[in-house]
Amino acid sequence: MASSEKPRLLPTGTCWCGCEREVGLGKFFAAGHDKTAEAALIALKYEGSVPHFLHAHGYGPHHSVSAAAVKDGVWVECDECSTTPGYRGARESVQNHKRKFHRRGDEK
Repeated sequence: MASSEKPRLLPTGTCWCGCEREVGLGKFFAAGHDKTAEAALIALKYEGSVPHFLHAHGYGPHHSVSAAAVKDGVWVECDECSTTPGYRGARESVQNHKRKFHRRGDEK
């Protein structure tokens, strides 16, 4: 495997946060436990600070992590927002945003 390739991860039937709960087929986490694992890692490695976490990976006010996600094609930006930048997120999140905030006049 090349150094830039990520290993293929397989769900094991046990929650990956470490709680040892059994999870459904194809799942890595019990509901909400992905955020628990994320918070624990940030607490362990970045003093519990999201700014320290972002800085350690080269992001912050000088280099937008959300703009990088859009540029790399893993997120999209709302093309209907009047602000710049527009709302950014996963494709489904932006679709939900559009339904909520950019309804057509006859849909109210």
